[in-house]
Amino acid sequence: MSGSDNDRPSLPSDSTRCSGTLSRRELLAGAGAGAAVLLLEQRGLQAEGTAPQGQPPSGRPIVFAHTIVVSPDLTQEDVALAVEGDRIAAIGPTDEVLEKYPNADVYDGRGKAILPGLVNCHAHMAAVIARGYNEDFGFPNSYKLAVRPSRLLSPEENTLMVQIAALEALKTGCTTVMQLAGNIHTHAAALAETGLRCVFAEGVRDTENVPGPMTLEGLRDTTEAPRFSARLRDEGMQRVSDLFTAWHGKNNGRISVFAVAGLAETSSQELLKAVRAFAEEHDLGYSVHLSQTTWENDFMKKWHGVSPTGWLDRAGFLGPRFFAGHCRYLDDVDIALLGSTRSIISHQANMAGNRGVIPPIAKLRAAGCTIANGTDNNTNDVFSVMRTALITERCSRTSDLRPGTRPQPEDILADATQGGSAAANLEQTIGTLDIGKKADLFVMNIMKPHLVPYGRLLSAIIHGGQSSDIESTMVDGQFLMRNNEVLTMDEPALLAEADKVGRRVWAEVVEASGPVRFPREPRRERMI
Repeated sequence: MSGSDNDRPSLPSDSTRCSGTLSRRELLAGAGAGAAVLLLEQRGLQAEGTAPQGQPPSGRPIVFAHTIVVSPDLTQEDVALAVEGDRIAAIGPTDEVLEKYPNADVYDGRGKAILPGLVNCHAHMAAVIARGYNEDFGFPNSYKLAVRPSRLLSPEENTLMVQIAALEALKTGCTTVMQLAGNIHTHAAALAETGLRCVFAEGVRDTENVPGPMTLEGLRDTTEAPRFSARLRDEGMQRVSDLFTAWHGKNNGRISVFAVAGLAETSSQELLKAVRAFAEEHDLGYSVHLSQTTWENDFMKKWHGVSPTGWLDRAGFLGPRFFAGHCRYLDDVDIALLGSTRSIISHQANMAGNRGVIPPIAKLRAAGCTIANGTDNNTNDVFSVMRTALITERCSRTSDLRPGTRPQPEDILADATQGGSAAANLEQTIGTLDIGKKADLFVMNIMKPHLVPYGRLLSAIIHGGQSSDIESTMVDGQFLMRNNEVLTMDEPALLAEADKVGRRVWAEVVEASGPVRFPREPRRERMI
């Protein structure tokens, strides 16, 4: 072989990474979108003709040799996959591929499997600060803390939480993440530096008097019709436009910017139309949180006379560019509307399970919706979402003649890759391991006691694989992680700082609120 797995680039020194007129600390604190983009260009992260971090020296092709290439429709054993530049250039017998690329950097793929990179269609990345609390008290969270952990974060610490989320994502096979938030410009540069393919989905709401997400108390206490503000709507859409100008298409096209209506219950007809018009004008996708709670449904019917889905349909919001987050509580009319418009559903299976609900994904599939996957809050591990999505959908199919047969692992991997690429409006670019597509992929070590022996590898991976089996992640032909070493982020330093911030924040929460108490099931004394 003409190269080896140990032939990897050296990382830039700290002085190289931090050169520029602003310090890294100032940048992460929110130097402004335009200044941040300029800094990234000055640092060479976007410079033409330079080898990005994780790329072989002098831009040599990469050949994954004697490996297994796993896709929803085909598993190819003992083949090679070649990456040239940012694209998949060849898949075939290893000897033939190596002969075509004699100077390649060769990655030993024996005992390894390559899968298409996962797409996280719904993430609130800074919410990692609420891990170990937000998962266990329903939605919206019913535990009334005196102060929310997120309120105790400085702008720089909020950016740190986003970085930790990105670190988890790239270590667990995610190559594209959609960050749904407001004021994304404050952490856009830090997220772009990770090398992930990103959709900055800037959220907008224009209600003046509607609390959201809708709670039982919010439904009960709202005594006047929703009021909407043209000022809030215009300010929000201006944020979207500014972010689009600063970031869309940056980093070799890895950054996209979408407009998102935050919640159905906080969006006017005018806002919904403006969000869709922006997407149509710029050839983008767009989204909203939809039917997260029964209280949301009741609120919309009380004040607008229709379900949340009906409210979106009234504005012409549904359609093949649209992807809806959650869709936990839909009736048959809602499902028919979403299906007939070929809308996309982003299914956050882990978080739905935490909330005690299984969304009607099987019915949405049957109606014609494309299904994608997301993580939502607290975690950013789409790999683990796939297993939960498969199991919960099977449990929901109570009328199947043969329970436990649908969906299959191939369907679930397709959701997490092809469905996700559709939601990201990148179907022609990512989502499959096809020649000519972008080289967004991850490598799993399958020589694990929970994976071998196996009869059907993809089934073994979905049912028994662990995200820690992932050893390498590549985006745009660049390694973000290689042989378990993260190349685009300082993992030890970030973890140490996040742990320090988390301990301080939660100490302050407990000081203000008292110890977090949680309901337990009764433990009865056993009679022997």
